[in-house]
Amino acid sequence: MNSGTHPSLALQRVHHGRPAVDALMEEVGRAGASRVFVTTTRSLAGAHLVADCIAALGDRFAGRFDAIAAHSPREAVIAGAALIRDAGADLVLAIGGGSVIDATKVMLQCVWFGITEPAGLDAIVGGRHRGGGDPSAWDADPQRLRMIAIPTTLSAAEFNHLAGVTDVAKKVKQGYMHPMAVPKAVILDPAATRDTPLELLLSTGMRAVDHCVERLCALRTAPMSDALSLHALSMLASALPRIKADPDDLNARADSQVGMWLSLLPQTAGVPFGASHGIGYILGGAYGVPHGVTSCLMLPAVLEWNEPVNAARQNAVAQAFGHPGERAGPVLRAFVRDLGVPWRLRDVGITRDDLPGIAARYDGTGPISTNPRPVGGAADIVEILELAW
Repeated sequence: MNSGTHPSLALQRVHHGRPAVDALMEEVGRAGASRVFVTTTRSLAGAHLVADCIAALGDRFAGRFDAIAAHSPREAVIAGAALIRDAGADLVLAIGGGSVIDATKVMLQCVWFGITEPAGLDAIVGGRHRGGGDPSAWDADPQRLRMIAIPTTLSAAEFNHLAGVTDVAKKVKQGYMHPMAVPKAVILDPAATRDTPLELLLSTGMRAVDHCVERLCALRTAPMSDALSLHALSMLASALPRIKADPDDLNARADSQVGMWLSLLPQTAGVPFGASHGIGYILGGAYGVPHGVTSCLMLPAVLEWNEPVNAARQNAVAQAFGHPGERAGPVLRAFVRDLGVPWRLRDVGITRDDLPGIAARYDGTGPISTNPRPVGGAADIVEILELAW
């Protein structure tokens, strides 16, 4: 008998296929907010989406922070939290990709817990605070200041309570979590992705594919996770090539948004990721490779390396991409290459001489430790990296 407990996130609503400004103002009204602070990136600060949202907010607009770099550096988190605090914000609107949304999750925690220096984040790494890491423990540390997210990529960071923030000095991406860090509402407007460079959109779409594939082929699986991951995978396998063929196809963008939403819904079921995500964290934190791109590089290689232990599960992956009976690793590699995004480590400046150093950064924790084929140490990681090089 299959048994367990499935926790639920404090995510109240997901608006999909709706104009972002309309849904935003509905949420602002629901919240009774009068001081809305906007977090975003400099690349989006001058875009129509941000300008339209600020204009709609009118005198409820309380300020903006747009200095959020890739991988959410600690320093940016502290700077943004200070502005949110000084503005007396009663709601935060995050507009952007995974780095913006993750940074904003931790900015909220800085405001809640009075953290004003980068070193102060050490106290809450990994959920070491009264809120804890249980996504359903809403009553453990209820917080009034929450966020709404309008994602502009397909990384799906907005659909969980977890966040990755980089300790730049150590070149390590660290995990943060709090049950109230998840947005209270997410707005999926396909038009919100128009200002996102095509390569970034497609590579973050592969991040969503990575969520599905690593959960389908995981060390431990769950019926809900399997069902959602399979359907999400079929949507993404169809939508991403359609976006590549016609970037103006809003239906394809909408399908990809729903697919990436479904790809993260199994997060709370406790189904672990594997080495594709884990090595991606190393490549991101230490080598600056965007997380969407890390999935493009590592997922096919990890599938090939894991094949001896989960070939049957991988058959479902190949079938979702229209290649039943074929090996999933090569099928995914060809899919990535056809999207026109980086597909080998050498494409992002990683040399073969770098591989041992990358592998040496594995500390025995994180998703590599829950890979379905046990990773014994650096030598195994080098084998995987060679497949990706």
